[in-house]
Amino acid sequence: MKEQEVSTKSAEETMKLAESIAAKFKGGEVLELASDLGGGKTTFVRGLAKGLGSQDQVRSPSFTLGNEYHSKRLTLHHFDFYRLEDPGIMRDELAEAITDPKSVVAVEWSGVVNDVLPATRLKVKIRATGPDRREIIFSCPESLEYLLEKT
Repeated sequence: MKEQEVSTKSAEETMKLAESIAAKFKGGEVLELASDLGGGKTTFVRGLAKGLGSQDQVRSPSFTLGNEYHSKRLTLHHFDFYRLEDPGIMRDELAEAITDPKSVVAVEWSGVVNDVLPATRLKVKIRATGPDRREIIFSCPESLEYLLEKT
């Protein structure tokens, strides 16, 4: 598992970083996003959606548990399992999205669905180091290293 650390100085830089990753998506990728509340996970997903060419407005799925963002190439599924002890039917929805080769999946607060997530996934840990500054640590299996090239 390769680790790579990137620092960003603004929400715009964080989004641009995510855009560059999304531009390399082939379909079938799964990202596990981790940070404190308000740490930048939704900002990162906004960049992913923009990088895919989606015109959809990205919102935190904290209350809806899941959102979809469509582009001509792929669908981005964004799940948030914050405070959920049992994902119920969302577990099935997540499993279906993961097996769709025309989808990319981003999961926040993944603890209750770790057993559903594939071992091969890009882990993205975001840590606030200032009001707009973020330290982003990627843990990447070899098969997904193409996502981090030139980032």
